[in-house]
Amino acid sequence: MARTGRRPARPADEEASASPDTRSSILAAARAGFALSGYDGASTRAIAAAAGVDAALIHHYFGSKQRLFVAAMEIPFDPDAVRREVVGGPRDTVGERIVRFFLDLWEEPVRRQILLGMVRSAMTDPEAAAMVRRLVIEGTVLPLVAETGVTQSAMRATLVGSQLMGLALIRYVLCVEPLAGTPVETVVAAVGPTIQRYVTAPIEGLPPGAD
Repeated sequence: MARTGRRPARPADEEASASPDTRSSILAAARAGFALSGYDGASTRAIAAAAGVDAALIHHYFGSKQRLFVAAMEIPFDPDAVRREVVGGPRDTVGERIVRFFLDLWEEPVRRQILLGMVRSAMTDPEAAAMVRRLVIEGTVLPLVAETGVTQSAMRATLVGSQLMGLALIRYVLCVEPLAGTPVETVVAAVGPTIQRYVTAPIEGLPPGAD
């Protein structure tokens, strides 16, 4: 039988699964799954079902659940823009600007999904915890603190990070009232001075040049 050179038509469901939007659909479903259940609780099968694709496509696009997590939890902001926004103003109000930036991230729905996924996953999986640590402390807070020109920047960054992560846990993960429903600017006014102290005030017990 002569060959025509034409490839056989693919089934409609296979055609849909190979569309350019498939990867984006998987990532969106992964963000929602990790936000709801954390790294351990979100299965690749459930993520694939939510995305409307075959579970094998997760392996095709990402190779593993861990790589899917890394792709889905991509940093939800531009670090350079953050440094300009936070460090660019007066030094005596940098604490308020850090808190405001942090809360504005959580208030945006898509970014909140990513951040919820990070926090919930960090509670149950060591690799996810390491990623969150690199993102929040080493990749964001430490450079911000260091750019203010203070000493002991590593200690200051971990103190700032501890305050911000605790704030996120109570306000956005556990949704404890009245903090969960308090306006952003009220929280900024309440927490900003604490962050300011962590960034610029002397830290007792450490030599001035310790880092």
